[in-house]
Formats: sequence, structure tokens, C-alpha cells
Amino acid sequence: WKAMNNKGLLLVFSGPSGVGKGTVLKEYLKKHPHTAFSVSATTRKPRAGEIHGQHYFFLSREEFELLVENGGLLEHAQFAGNCYGTPREAVEQNLEKGIDVVLEIEVQGALQVKQKCPDALLVFVMPPSFEELRRRLTDRGTEDGATVERRLANAAREMEAAKHYDYIVVNQTVEDAADQLEQIVCAAKHTAKYLREFIDEVEYDAETCCK
Repeated sequence: WKAMNNKGLLLVFSGPSGVGKGTVLKEYLKKHPHTAFSVSATTRKPRAGEIHGQHYFFLSREEFELLVENGGLLEHAQFAGNCYGTPREAVEQNLEKGIDVVLEIEVQGALQVKQKCPDALLVFVMPPSFEELRRRLTDRGTEDGATVERRLANAAREMEAAKHYDYIVVNQTVEDAADQLEQIVCAAKHTAKYLREFIDEVEYDAETCCK
């Protein structure tokens, strides 16, 4: 019995604000504690309680731009005047060790990763309906009506990109959505794309035996 694939799986996880993607991912990671959660780099200042290397890698603008120039980021984007990106080295090291890696990033970054890492698994979290998303954002009670409407407009734009992802998870309940994600990851690890090396090894053995 050969090791079917010694490399980890790169999982890219996205969804609009208010859909609960962070909560779903937290539930999934509780069941899969050996999965590595990628820590992003940013040029914004740390907030109270945030730790460098745990919540973000807090970099100067010059340090961030140098990473971009040297190809040190798998993806990067700018939001509200600050830069965000995924450091390449830590992701690739974990994958080589056979550790699955999760990136929780926006659509723009996810599509960049898809170009650079064709083997990445892209999963988009959708609400059961747009009205349900509106209800969840409103019920949080943390933002005024105008802010909620801006978030909804942005969510509509993000959901247009869902068709470019590999799988969709519908967050009806957190537990069901986490189960969907678990099934998707399991299925992805049995695709011919993921098991290319294993297939090649078995084919080589077959050719050798039949000579």
C-alpha cells in the first residue's frame, strides 16, 4: 500500500460578510486540529490584544512591498488604505510536510491563488438566501442601516464570483456547513488531480511487472 499523496491540501475559504464563514471554519478546525490556518501579513497597525505572528504578521509598507517584489506572497490586495497578503513560504512548507493549509481570504485574493496554485481547493460559503443574509447582518446590531446596505451590496458583488470556485457550502446551520466542508475536503483528496503521483506510481509498477 503506497502513500496516496504525501502533500497537504491547500484550502481557500471565502464568503461575504455576515455569512458566518469564520464560525464554520472554527467548527471544522476543532475536528481537524492538525490543519494549519494561514496567518496573513498586513500593513495596518495591531489592535489591542493582537499578537504578531498569531493574528497577523504586522509589516511596514516597505517590508510588504519587498515581499510582493520578491514573489513572497501567494496573493495580496488593498482594503481601506492597508495592504493584506498571504506569505508564500509558510504555506508551502506546511504543504510539503503533508499538512493541510486553510486560507480564509477575500474573493480577489482567492482568484489570485487559483492562478498560482491550480491544485488549490476553492470553497465559497453562501447564505440560504439573500434575505437571510440581510437578517443576520441586521440582527448583529453592531452597524447602522447604511453600513448594512453597503455590506449587502458588496456581498452581492462577491457572490457573483462564487461560480469560479470549486465547491459551494450553504450555511443553514454551522454544524451542517462544517460537515459539508469536511465531505468536500475528503472528496477532493480522492480526485485524480490530487492523486496524480499515486496514479503514476501504480502505472509505473504495472509497466515494470508486465515487461
